[in-house]
Amino acid sequence: ITSAVAFDILPLKLHPFSQSTPTGLDCVGWKRRISSPVITDGALDKTALTDDVGSEEDLYEDFRSSNHRYGHPGGGGEQLAINELISDGSVVYAEALWDHVTMDDQELGFKAGDVIEVMDATNKEWWWGRILDSEGWFPASFVRLRVNQDEPMEDYPLKVEGGKEDDSSSGSRRFGMGQTTKDQMRTNVINEIISTERDYIKHLKDICEGYIKQCRKRADMFTEEQLKTIFGNIEDIYRCQKKFVKALEKKFNKDHPHLSEVGSCFLEYQTEFQIYSEYCNNHPNACMELSRLTKVSKYVYFFEACRLLQKMIDISLDGFLLTPVQKICKYPLQLAELLKYTNPQHRDFKDVEAALNAMKNVARLINERKRRLENIDKIAQWQSSIEDWEGEDVLVRSSELIYSGELTKISHPQAKSQQRMFFLFDHQLVCCKKDLLRRDILYYKSRINMDDMEILDVEDGKDKDFNISVKNAFKLHCRDTEEVHLFCAKKPEQKQRWLKAFENERRQVQLDQETGFSITEVQKKQAMLNASKQHHSGKPKAVTRPYYDFLMRQKHPTLPTTLPQQQVFMLAEPKRKPSNFWQNISRLTPFRK
Repeated sequence: ITSAVAFDILPLKLHPFSQSTPTGLDCVGWKRRISSPVITDGALDKTALTDDVGSEEDLYEDFRSSNHRYGHPGGGGEQLAINELISDGSVVYAEALWDHVTMDDQELGFKAGDVIEVMDATNKEWWWGRILDSEGWFPASFVRLRVNQDEPMEDYPLKVEGGKEDDSSSGSRRFGMGQTTKDQMRTNVINEIISTERDYIKHLKDICEGYIKQCRKRADMFTEEQLKTIFGNIEDIYRCQKKFVKALEKKFNKDHPHLSEVGSCFLEYQTEFQIYSEYCNNHPNACMELSRLTKVSKYVYFFEACRLLQKMIDISLDGFLLTPVQKICKYPLQLAELLKYTNPQHRDFKDVEAALNAMKNVARLINERKRRLENIDKIAQWQSSIEDWEGEDVLVRSSELIYSGELTKISHPQAKSQQRMFFLFDHQLVCCKKDLLRRDILYYKSRINMDDMEILDVEDGKDKDFNISVKNAFKLHCRDTEEVHLFCAKKPEQKQRWLKAFENERRQVQLDQETGFSITEVQKKQAMLNASKQHHSGKPKAVTRPYYDFLMRQKHPTLPTTLPQQQVFMLAEPKRKPSNFWQNISRLTPFRK
């Protein structure tokens, strides 16, 4: 049996071959053993529950102890179908969604976009695979099965950027394929986009109606603030996705799917997809709040009862809540694959090409906002290390350190010069003085509002305003008060770096205004509170990352116990340049304990 035939025979609705969700999340479960009781206003309907299996605790224990699980015992319909193909001699390929970085020789490392041959999928969390001559275990949730399993391997493993292969020779192979074959490939991708969107809508509906609706009826267990932390703006996402699916289905050509023109839908909703930024930024907080609540048994029983009553598959709430994070990062991969099988003459080609770039920008914006929010803790910690701080907190107006360094500041009226440390944030420039004996200690001196300033490059020689000779100098001129600040750098290249930094600061402010980026008052207060606690406790000012541990605590039950936990980047976070925040600060002003 060939892989192409096998994929046609298997019921695709029961065994979906794509993942917009964690492994097993989109599998259709077996029929329930119980009739679905209802949750009445204010509390679970104990009578309805007791008729069949007793209390919430009994319901939970009964299903935990029984052999009936949602999906097959081996980990769901998807795993069963994959292993059937493998045992029949077919080759099954998966595409990496994210980088898997590991230093263990029993694990398989790869980068996003790599193609992996799946050799064993009997476990639902860890699969065994091969890339070229390397074999090893890898997290199943890091990959998705290829839509076109029958595609020649030599046509695929090229890095896709903008939907075009890097190897020029592949173009002839791609366009040399028969039109029918290429149309079928496009049909497969279109069908995957439509089917995964429908599945995704069902998951969002289940979360909103199965969990949030019931949680709101239990005011004795959940506050509105807790629900906002746990579920974020997922209800807004649900409303947005319902409209998006309707738009997709209008463009879907059921008789000839390859003729569907779906690119315009992504372009139409690219701005609305930015609401995922808030959800992704809140997700670490949701994970930590859930972790805290599930240490109490009544919350475990309640969440499990919600899942059972909504007839959802056997995955914990944090698994369902990870779905939107993964979904928004999957769109560029789907569109890149769609563009690959769309001829330039196709009416949808330009829209798909533009949609791919648009969704990459959305993902980039989300990651940038996530990085900015991570930085506010560091800024708060920095401020707590400054002695004699005066005025409002930095976070009131700023959220990004643009540049920092030492400059000579020259002031009127006697042209007095002072060596100072300057920290350029968005909207403001903070001036500090080093301690004479302990150079790692800084004292707050002043700040300049950058929104009122214009930057003036000063030529070497005598300055008329200050009546002194200067070198490597520039000025900050206040347009409202005509106040002038003169600064001198030690070297010409340092002056150029400062001038470039001022340009970047204005660009950052403008970008924030265009994209609507802002930090909530709650986030600001929490960051300052955390920094204050660390400062007074005398602990090292290090930003902990329990979120990594929370996401990556899954283990393969059949693996050797000596196998260490894999080292990975955060799920759904594309590779990016590391922030130079700490280099900017710690290189010049090491923090005190």
